[in-house]
Formats: sequence, structure tokens, C-alpha cells
Amino acid sequence: MPNSYAPDFAQWSLDAIREEGASLSWLEEQRFEWSKTTAYALEQILQGKTIILITDEKHKWLETYILSSVNTEQLERPLIPIISIDNICIHYNSINGGEMIDIVDDMISLSYKEDCFFWYIGKGNDKRCDIAKRRDNSYYWMFDEDFNNAFTLKSYDKDLDVKLLQLYRLFDASLNATMFGEVDASS
Repeated sequence: MPNSYAPDFAQWSLDAIREEGASLSWLEEQRFEWSKTTAYALEQILQGKTIILITDEKHKWLETYILSSVNTEQLERPLIPIISIDNICIHYNSINGGEMIDIVDDMISLSYKEDCFFWYIGKGNDKRCDIAKRRDNSYYWMFDEDFNNAFTLKSYDKDLDVKLLQLYRLFDASLNATMFGEVDASS
């Protein structure tokens, strides 16, 4: 139930970005893109949907970091259902072609019904992204490609890894704020 006194997510995001000071100033001009895409993902989490995390190979380190950080013991929030695509389908990297992706997608649909969404981080033209692009409710931190529901970054940005960690930190703070009614992600 949304808190009628909670600020909307776009305003809360702007305030959170500004609180971080100069380190997050790069995100201020992209805050509307961030707010729109992230609020939708947060709503799905609050509905109890499982996150199926996918990254391109170059960013597997971030997948490992997110999986080890999102449900740490130090958090005082409910655990978030999140799993790597590689844990669901160990041979995911060797899947080629639409028919094989259909088979994996069918298996996920049977396992999770409609109670899941993909979170993809990486280049938009990477084949690991293909399954996420099939669903309208996927969440993306995508490089070098504009796509529906994607927060877009540049893969050649020399500060990309730092920005990804900053984004995760803001995502985590956003998750806490929405779970505890400090902000309304649906507004």
C-alpha cells in the first residue's frame, strides 16, 4: 500500500543523487530515465517477482557482486528472490538460435509462471541479452543501445565500472526506501 506522504520516486531519486554530491552528478541529467526504468523494476520486486539476473561475460564480476550483496546478513529488510540465469540453465552460454531460447524461456515460464523478470546488464547486441529482450517487463542497464525499459550507458566510458557500482548502490538504497514506504515507486 503506497504511503500518501511518501515522495514520488523521481523526486526521491533526485534527492538521493544530490545527497551523494559530485560522485553521482553524472546521473542527475539521466535521472528521469533512471527513475522510470528502476521504479518499474522495484514495483515488480514488491509484487514478489523473482529477478533472473543476466550479464554479458565482461560484466560477470558485477553479477557476482550483486548476488553476494543484495541479500547480505547486515540488511534489515526481507530477502529478495534473485538468481543468475547461469544457475537456471548451466549451459546458457552455448544456447544459439531462437528455438533454443524458446526452450529455455518455456522452462522459466513453467518454473516461475509470470512471477519473474529479467535484469540484464551489458551490451545490447550480446546474445546473452536475447532472452530478456523477449519480455516486456525486463529491466536493463544496457550499453550502447537504446531499448524499451533500459537505462543506457556507454561501454567505452572509462569510468563505467565505477558508475555501475554507484548505480547498484543507488538501486539498493531505492529498494530499501520502497520496501519501507519512504518512497512510492508507483508514482
